[in-house]
Amino acid sequence: MSAASYSRVAGAANRVRLGLIGCGGRGLSVMRSLQKNTAVDVTAVCDVYSSRIDRAQEQAPGSKGFSDHRELLDQQNVDAVIVATPDHWHADIVIDAARAGKDIYVEKPLTLHIEEGPKIVKEVRLHERVCQVGMQQRSARHYQRAKEEYFDSGRIGKVTLARTWWHGNSAHLRLAPDTLKTQPSNLDWARYLGPVKWREYDPQQYFNFRAYLDFGGGQITDLFTHWIDAVHMLLDEDDPISAVAAGGVYHYKDGRTAPDTISTLLEYRSEWTATFDATLAPGKSGAGIEIIGTDGRLFIDRRKYEFHPPGRDAKPTVVEAEGNMNVDHVNNFLDCVRTRKRPNGDVWVGHRSAQASHLGNIAYLQKRRLKFDPDREEILPL
Repeated sequence: MSAASYSRVAGAANRVRLGLIGCGGRGLSVMRSLQKNTAVDVTAVCDVYSSRIDRAQEQAPGSKGFSDHRELLDQQNVDAVIVATPDHWHADIVIDAARAGKDIYVEKPLTLHIEEGPKIVKEVRLHERVCQVGMQQRSARHYQRAKEEYFDSGRIGKVTLARTWWHGNSAHLRLAPDTLKTQPSNLDWARYLGPVKWREYDPQQYFNFRAYLDFGGGQITDLFTHWIDAVHMLLDEDDPISAVAAGGVYHYKDGRTAPDTISTLLEYRSEWTATFDATLAPGKSGAGIEIIGTDGRLFIDRRKYEFHPPGRDAKPTVVEAEGNMNVDHVNNFLDCVRTRKRPNGDVWVGHRSAQASHLGNIAYLQKRRLKFDPDREEILPL
């Protein structure tokens, strides 16, 4: 722990003074989870839409409001920040926060573009920051138990396939409310666009950024990143060597640029594959992971896991989830702010899981099979 960091936290009697950057629904949810810890004071909030600042301040009385994240980062009474903006702002804000000496809790995916990850990791490490990426499964107790019992022990045998799916996620179908049909005078559209090329105000591109590839990576980076990160954690491997994908906007012809239906397949260095399937079609819903080994298969989601030994009549072992993985994840972050240990969802693992997802999106967009060097982190010619 650097002298500056230690004096900041210890000088506040081990309290953590928190800033929220991005006051939408997810940002407020993470802030509320952190506020459950009595050692947290929310001192500053930031958003491009002042109505959202007002809503955040109702939940964090006494906090100061900002429209520019750089002004928030200049505040001496902010030790750590939540970054819950749309994906296209993640890289700039996380790097700025690291350089400003703030610890960081950033929503997944860590990056919008594959080349951003190594730059973020470098800045976080250079400035000795704690950076937790919001991949809650890393702190979920039943995920940790499944890892110990079936993967660390070798009980599942040689894994050959990790199958993942997430259908019918309603966040990708959000419709802008009437209050946003015309641009509110207190919404800074130019600031919202940030590094993205100019276009006139569009309520859907503001309110449902996940449907547009300029602002997010669609279902692959929003949903597959969660699942492939869990697979990486369970198997202790994060090194895909190839990717293919197919999909498109098959049903929702509403101007979105992210596919409403997508399938991708990654091949890993130690000879196993991971797949992801997702559709927004209303006739299909549900999400989960199934990992298949030579000595059994594991199904796991956010509610439970089931281990099925081989054999037609073998009875599965079923374990229900315990605790609240969202609270456990933010508490792990707070513990690491104090101890300077690396958190469960450290910036490196967040980078590698986003990287795997980006390979699927790039394969989809380029309509070709990608070959990847996970050590040099480079897409190679076939």
